[in-house]
Amino acid sequence: MGKNETAARVSRPIFPPERLGYMSALTMEQRVMPKQCLRDRDLAMAHGFARVGLGINIATHGLTRLGEIPAFASETVKMFAHTFLPSQAVLATSYFIPPAEFILGILLIAGLFLRPVLIVGLLLMFQLMFGMTLLQQWSISGLQLFYVAFYAILLATSGWDYYSMDSWLQAIKEKQ
Repeated sequence: MGKNETAARVSRPIFPPERLGYMSALTMEQRVMPKQCLRDRDLAMAHGFARVGLGINIATHGLTRLGEIPAFASETVKMFAHTFLPSQAVLATSYFIPPAEFILGILLIAGLFLRPVLIVGLLLMFQLMFGMTLLQQWSISGLQLFYVAFYAILLATSGWDYYSMDSWLQAIKEKQ
């Protein structure tokens, strides 16, 4: 196929005019996607909303258990009684989880210390997944994989962290 044949093929309409209406007269070159589909502002906003959503979820997990830590801890010890984990370690971990979830969630909502909070959140999820797989609670550990993925995506896209306390504090610091 020669150069002229290729140019002729590309410049004629691709679909029959009756199916496309006003687009029937457009050639392939005229039917291009917008040059920039994902704008930085939109990515920053999406990152902020996703971060706040995860923060609300995690903070509420912790908040609902804060007043009931002893009951939560004793139930957790009973759940893990048939595993190889020492009951004292399970008890200590159970007392640690609700406040940790609450604090991590609040920091996520505010967007303060974002990268360390996301890393600590991932480590907490690994700990929770280990416990659930040890109990062979596969549906719960499968759900926890979504939390791990969400944390990991937020960590990977932390460069778009604009709507947060970290970003605000950085802007103040740069002005000085």
